[in-house]
Amino acid sequence: MASPHSAIDGPAAAPAAVKILIAGGFGVGKTTLVGSVSEVTPLRTEEYLTTASVGVDDLDGVDQKDTTTVALDFGRITVSSELVVYLFGTPGQERFWFMWNDLVNGALGGIVIADTRRLDTSFASIDFFESRGIPFVVAINCFHSHNTRTPDEIRAALDLDPQVPMLIGDVRERAFGRDLLLALVDHLMDLAAVTPVG
Repeated sequence: MASPHSAIDGPAAAPAAVKILIAGGFGVGKTTLVGSVSEVTPLRTEEYLTTASVGVDDLDGVDQKDTTTVALDFGRITVSSELVVYLFGTPGQERFWFMWNDLVNGALGGIVIADTRRLDTSFASIDFFESRGIPFVVAINCFHSHNTRTPDEIRAALDLDPQVPMLIGDVRERAFGRDLLLALVDHLMDLAAVTPVG
């Protein structure tokens, strides 16, 4: 007796893939966010900082950091048998920004991570998504609950459109990463609901 899912039905369909880009300045927590939400050990392309980066990379505010992403971070979340989310973390240092143009291909949306101590390092990421018309949310990463600004002050400093969702939390916490992804999904659905078809 044949099972309901016999060979006649053919192979099971591959799950749909959704690509999300994680961007932000150097040392804001992109690698950390990918690692906190990925169901698999993330692929990381981190290298140790060397004296060759002195005068090239801006280490202001992250002088304790000793590694940097030189290509990308990659993680995966299986939502169901029909949907898989792939996370691509961008390199944050300006000399690696050329890679963003390749990494963004096929991205459904993005998350920009910002640090209130160095908000200016997030301007390039926000401009990148805005100039390409790619929806994004902003994550204000507060390591050790460090935040000296109100949400309104942060939104004004980043010159964010009122419709762009902004969440404040610690990217080391898996629950905050989940909330960011859900906020992005909600934002995408809201935009789809108001975009005319045809």
